Amino acid sequence: MSLRSPGLTKRSATLLITVPLFSALLVTSAVTARFSMSSEVDHIVSHGIAPISAPNGGVAVAVQMGDRSLFYNYGYADQVDKRPVTSDSLFNVGSVRKIFEATLVAQAVLRGELKLDEPVAKYVTELHGDYIRHVTVRQLVSHTSGLLLPTDHPPWPTERYSLAGFYDALNAWTPSGGEAPGKQRIYTHAGYILLQLVLERRYGKPIAELLDRGVIAPLGMTSTVVPERGADDRAIMSAALLQRAVQGYARDGEAIGLPGNQQSYFDFPGTGQMFSTAHDLARLLAACLGEKQIDPQLRQALLATQREEFRVSPQYGQAMAWEIESPFGVTVVDKPGGLDNASAYVGLVPDRKIGIAILVNRGDVHPFEIARSTILPELARLVTPHGQAVGSASR
Repeated sequence: MSLRSPGLTKRSATLLITVPLFSALLVTSAVTARFSMSSEVDHIVSHGIAPISAPNGGVAVAVQMGDRSLFYNYGYADQVDKRPVTSDSLFNVGSVRKIFEATLVAQAVLRGELKLDEPVAKYVTELHGDYIRHVTVRQLVSHTSGLLLPTDHPPWPTERYSLAGFYDALNAWTPSGGEAPGKQRIYTHAGYILLQLVLERRYGKPIAELLDRGVIAPLGMTSTVVPERGADDRAIMSAALLQRAVQGYARDGEAIGLPGNQQSYFDFPGTGQMFSTAHDLARLLAACLGEKQIDPQLRQALLATQREEFRVSPQYGQAMAWEIESPFGVTVVDKPGGLDNASAYVGLVPDRKIGIAILVNRGDVHPFEIARSTILPELARLVTPHGQAVGSASR
């Protein structure tokens, strides 16, 4: 929830560059290695990330260029002990979690276990309100349900929902501006909380287990978890993972929460955020771009989530969790996420086989703006459609 918003072989070559508070790791095959392009990518990423790099925070970046994974790290995971950010630092990824739930939905549809146009009330039988009983699974996963609870927009409320209170709010909800199911795109965190309940009811298992079995483990994402939230709003996870969790910060450098901080307006299981690393998100990028050997049905599901479900404007569309933009002549499929102490972004340029993940332990920056306007368009100029390198790749 947002409160604002390839396998390696023995022949693989590894390049490590380290400078103060900055490191870059390139993983590439001998067949496709092109140091000139690598230098271009290094420049594009470092130049693009500079505006969101600050003394009071750190940034971890993963870039996928065809079958190559590159990692860049800036700043500190914790200012007090001067622990540097690494590609294995654990970040709260906020609403990037929605990509994973959308993938579960797509898998269920492919297996014939769920239909997109079924009403959600078929699974969450407590829902009987005049509006909510007409909302479908497709509308939840594509943000076209029309729902907009107080938890979805500022001014942020102070109260939280119990499960029973959530049902009451959904049953009582009526549109204030003529909204109708499927007729508009309105981003709603509450809609994905409801989608979580649909999946849990359909399979009789908690969402964390469904996500792990369906997506996380099959992609080999060994540091990606959806933990429960403890009494101190700190994620309940292993000591090994917690030691890698970053400290979150506000603009002025004030620490917000403890490392592993989770935030939610919903007081029932499974409603906290997902945590992940740049290394793990590189696996997601590679899978989404077809550069990782995975189960064919999971591959189909990942592709299905990237297809447009609703056209918002000439330059903007909504897919299943993913958003679709066309800045500067390239099509970007992406998903931002964030809290008041964390910012995350995952973006793809599918026809160029390019992907990027950006993780920041500050809540006042917006990596999606930089990725869409600068980094991804510039990376796209280095390759032709379908991911072939352009000539000398010179700037």
